[in-house]
Amino acid sequence: MNLFNLLLFLSLLMPGDVKSAAGLNCTTDSSNQAYSVDFESPVCIGAHSDKKYTSIFINPNSTTTDTLEKTLTLDEAIRISLENNYGIQIQRNRAEIASNNRTLGNAGFLPTLTANGSRSGSVEDSRFELAGADEVSENLGARSTFTNAGINLSWTLFDGMQMFIGYDRLGELEQLGEEEFRLNLELLVEQVITAYSDVNRVRDQLEVIESSIEITRERIEIAETKLDLGTGSEYELLQARTDLNADRAALLREENRLEAARIRLNELLARDPLMVFETSSELALNRQLTYDELYNRMVEENASLQMARIESRIAELELREIRGSRLPELELTSGYSYSRTDGGGGFLLFNETQGFNVGITARINLFDGFNNRLRVQNAEINRKNSELFVEDELNRLEATFARAFRDYENTLELVDLEQENLGVAEETLDIALERFRLGAISNLEFREAQRALLNAENRLIEAIFEAKLAETELLRLSGVLQHIGL
Repeated sequence: MNLFNLLLFLSLLMPGDVKSAAGLNCTTDSSNQAYSVDFESPVCIGAHSDKKYTSIFINPNSTTTDTLEKTLTLDEAIRISLENNYGIQIQRNRAEIASNNRTLGNAGFLPTLTANGSRSGSVEDSRFELAGADEVSENLGARSTFTNAGINLSWTLFDGMQMFIGYDRLGELEQLGEEEFRLNLELLVEQVITAYSDVNRVRDQLEVIESSIEITRERIEIAETKLDLGTGSEYELLQARTDLNADRAALLREENRLEAARIRLNELLARDPLMVFETSSELALNRQLTYDELYNRMVEENASLQMARIESRIAELELREIRGSRLPELELTSGYSYSRTDGGGGFLLFNETQGFNVGITARINLFDGFNNRLRVQNAEINRKNSELFVEDELNRLEATFARAFRDYENTLELVDLEQENLGVAEETLDIALERFRLGAISNLEFREAQRALLNAENRLIEAIFEAKLAETELLRLSGVLQHIGL
């Protein structure tokens, strides 16, 4: 490398605001060191806006993916999943079946009306002899036809209130189907948010590695320059190239992880797993969630808890229905019948009858081998179990909610801590780069500073991802995700 190239290279390495050159925009609230995240524009996260190295969120235009790829927002992903996901479609159909089953006829309120008809014929040979007659009479090939028709009505007037209880039970089953559908909907929305956030996480980690590769390339250029000037060694240059190859290998692994994350999201959206898309960076952490408000909503709206309560009410209705079978039943029957016989032989050429009939039937079960009593006992046990299940489900949800809210608070604190660590790591690398240019530190020491920045950026990405998962879990437990999905 000649002297001109050396001077040009050194001018490129002069101290300056590298972030400004990269087009990054950092916003800081100095009053409380809060940070803002705008994923749509290139932005830094943190209170250290004067650092010289790019933050973990790089300009989307600098990603390795094609900028012409369609951008998939989170709202679009949720909407597509609710429209296309096969599991949701199946659950929606099941809920519709439960809704269709809630009818007066299915509960036994309405009468049954049946019609029947038949027509048959015969050909007979007959021989007979009358008393006092000397001759035997014959009737050969006599044709006869028989015609029958009727309409029958059956209507249960009273069955021990079982029809009323049955209608209420069908209503509870309808609500159970709706709650089960809502539970699956919330689980799907949670999975989509998690998968979408995972794509963003891996993409950001990939961009961090790309940034690290650029820094390693600078190390190689500096090492080459020092070697040409006689102030460096071949060992330092080879070590820098080894580190570059290690960063490239990490980049390949991260690209594979990104592809796997996209395939997982496409699977949830029920579309081509190899469909290429780019996620937007609009996800933000909600720091305004409160324990009491979410807990109260969980007790009132949690889908699994609502399902347990509905099943408890169904068990109570089943017990009442079995007890009702002890009471008498009253059934009204009515009908119209028509019958005609046409004979080709005998004394009658035809015989025709028609008319209405009506009747009332009363039934009561006097003794059935104590089977009804056994059914009542088992139904009472089932009702008690359903009540215990409600309490168990509430206890489980309270424990899960407490852990989730604690995770939420801890991860938010971790985000703030890792943001502070990132600022320290950026300053450390800034100083290390200046000292490395002057030859004050070794290649290994500079690599350690570079690795410290890489680890700090990755820890912050992981902290933000975990905070988003904890936030989403809280929203699902409290029933808020149903409003996102509907």
